[in-house]
Amino acid sequence: MDLIVVIAILSGLFLAIALAEPLSTRLRLPVPVILVALGMAIGGGAAWFWRTEMTDALNPVALAILSLPISSEVFIYVLLPILLFQVSLTLNLRRLMDDWVPVLSLAVIAVFVATVVIAAALMPFASLPLMACLLLGSIVSTTDPSAVVSIFRATPAPQRLARIVEGESLLNDAAAIALFSVFLSALAMRETAPEPVAVLAQLPWVIGAGAVVGWFLARAAMWAMAAMNAWPLAQLSVSFALPFATFLIVDRMLEASGVVAAVVAGMTVNFLAPGRLSPPALAFLREAWNLLAYWAGGMIFVLAALLVPSALEQARAEDFLLVAVVVVAAFAARAVILWGLLPLLSLARVSPKVEGPYRIAILWGGLRGAVTLALALAVTENPSIPFEIKRQVGIVATGFALFTLLVQGTTLRLMISWLGLDRLSPLDRALSEQVVAVALQDVRETVAETVRGFDLTPAIIREEAVRFGERLNQAVDAADEAKDILDKDRVTLGMVALAGHERDLLLDAFRDGFISARTAERMLADADRLIEVTRTAGRAGYRAQVRRSLRRGRWLDLADWAHSRFRWRAGLQSLIADRFEFLVAHQQMMRFLRSFVDKRILRIHGRRVAALLQDLLGWRMEEAGRELEGLRIQFPGYAEEVERQLIRRIALRREEVEYEQYVQDGLIGPELHLALQQRLAKARATLSVRPKLDLRGQRIDIIRGFGLFSALDEGSLRQLARRMKPVYASPGDVLVKKEDLPDRVWFVARGAVEAEVAGNRVLLGQGEMFGHLSVLQKRPRRATVRALSHTMLLTLQEAEFVTLMAQVPALAEAVRASAEKRGLEVALPAPSGPQAARHLIARLRAGLRPAE
Repeated sequence: MDLIVVIAILSGLFLAIALAEPLSTRLRLPVPVILVALGMAIGGGAAWFWRTEMTDALNPVALAILSLPISSEVFIYVLLPILLFQVSLTLNLRRLMDDWVPVLSLAVIAVFVATVVIAAALMPFASLPLMACLLLGSIVSTTDPSAVVSIFRATPAPQRLARIVEGESLLNDAAAIALFSVFLSALAMRETAPEPVAVLAQLPWVIGAGAVVGWFLARAAMWAMAAMNAWPLAQLSVSFALPFATFLIVDRMLEASGVVAAVVAGMTVNFLAPGRLSPPALAFLREAWNLLAYWAGGMIFVLAALLVPSALEQARAEDFLLVAVVVVAAFAARAVILWGLLPLLSLARVSPKVEGPYRIAILWGGLRGAVTLALALAVTENPSIPFEIKRQVGIVATGFALFTLLVQGTTLRLMISWLGLDRLSPLDRALSEQVVAVALQDVRETVAETVRGFDLTPAIIREEAVRFGERLNQAVDAADEAKDILDKDRVTLGMVALAGHERDLLLDAFRDGFISARTAERMLADADRLIEVTRTAGRAGYRAQVRRSLRRGRWLDLADWAHSRFRWRAGLQSLIADRFEFLVAHQQMMRFLRSFVDKRILRIHGRRVAALLQDLLGWRMEEAGRELEGLRIQFPGYAEEVERQLIRRIALRREEVEYEQYVQDGLIGPELHLALQQRLAKARATLSVRPKLDLRGQRIDIIRGFGLFSALDEGSLRQLARRMKPVYASPGDVLVKKEDLPDRVWFVARGAVEAEVAGNRVLLGQGEMFGHLSVLQKRPRRATVRALSHTMLLTLQEAEFVTLMAQVPALAEAVRASAEKRGLEVALPAPSGPQAARHLIARLRAGLRPAE
């Protein structure tokens, strides 16, 4: 075919894709339905113009359209990797991981159930072998993620439910296509009756190999992209090559699932990119992939629909019966999942409760589209498949896809409206009236101040003021009628608004470079959880979620243990830096939110609700402050470095804004602005490197602060730092229990502890030690010791403590003084060397007795 003709046709198809969204909005139909209708109209029109004798003027164009080199390879190897990679790249993975159990359960189990149910339903009616029925079942089990997710984006559905359905739709495609490839390979071998169990035994390799290779190649691509932060176009090029290379390597070389590989590669990039790419580069990457997916999604629907008229030419009457059987079976299989599996997951508390209307919407919104048509085309093009199997599979799959698009798709909005999912709740309606009234009052004040400086006709100003005043009065009257909102509901709505505004503040802070990508991702996930849990559990849920977000976390505890046990510092340093930045940023967000309450929420919900929200924010600041103080005690000086770096980032951003304003005002030219931007980029790169946390050097400084060890030289201090193990305690933590056998000595580096001995309480502060006498006497502990505040302690094992006393006379003297203070009869000279120290220890073990 002439290349010029192909380019002209592709230009026309892109114009058709461009028309899909406006037509979808105007006709209130899903975009896939519009795309399929346009594609079928173009394909049917081309066939009619080619065959009709009424005119030959458009025959060249019609022939060119009918002769387009459309094959299943175009869909599977060119367009499908783009769609799958983009969807997996834009998922909120950190939030999706919270619900991985229902997502995987729905994706995997739903595909198997649908495949088996559809195959069982077809067997009595179709003249197809079992493997062909299973193949057809896997083809029609694929759902269109965009169509399903659009249901929830068009309705006030819970975010968690929308996220689960979105993740399930993506993984559903991966699982269904993996099954399809296994069944197609078995059918192409032309075995008389391949065993289904033997065929399914290939699945672990098909899925596992795809996942491993996709992860590995994505890690390699991320390494290359991280080295190209100064060249965003180069980064985009690497990311564009990744899904195609991954798909081809896995599918052709390993004979595994390229779809799984592409999905895993996209998820890996999604998870790693925020910590390795700069915020502008990451935003550019996602915007570019959104555009690529928009084109690929539109093209795959239009091109697949072009083939529909020719695919249905060979249809017979009995084929439509098979389509009806598949429709009923698919609905039945989906109903088993929605009304069977989902309630079980909800009872097990691993999935949110899905109300009946939402289940019906999911059932009716399970549209099939381009993926189903592409897989059916792959079967019809396979020369190893018998003709009758190819014909029936192609016709039934195409007919089923058309039914879901043209029947379910065109009535989806009516179904949502009938179920009442597009209507606001009474509480939201009442709140909207008050929001409109407050907003219009602000608008009137702003406009009045603005027009004072304009030389406008006074009569026109008065007329417009009267007109706007009438509108404002109507809004105020409507708000007065809607004042039946309970304070409890107002507080809940206020907390949801706070969490939403917190999310906006975090996005602004991330874009301006005030916080790192990892911290932004975590805090955004926390804000999303706050919104969801507040809607369902109110103030109690809000407070519980805040406490969860402020906890140290299992990874930090594990890294702390690994450092204490094996001296592994890398993971601990990174997690501590993340936590410092998180707590400092949290404090700043709370200050901005308090201002938001005074400026916005006060005017909508009143003083009582605003005061409660201010108290709630104050409590959050206190909780975060205690956690931050605990870190300051454990790692003195590091929080100050984080705060200093934050101030420098703010100053750098303000400097950048000033230069941009100078350019807009014409005060500096583009050459000078470019030079200033390069200087700012270097400064920003320097500030992107976090302060170094030297755990060993920090411990040496702490030990040096003990008066007991002030006489030690630098080498002895380093050796002691290696022997001493740090222990961090929160308020109320029990450090030593009465009657425990002693094995170490404790030194209070920061904070305070309380020892309870025989009903008496003894306060021990910074620079003091405890547990030494029990160690030397070889007797059980006589006291229970608890932390009174966030406390940093250092511990030393018994043998090392004995050795240390031989080297540090001040320590031996402190032991003697401590014994006398507690009423123990000792009269020992301070040790002056190793022999004296050993003599002292022997005397302590043999002669220490309580005073009479």
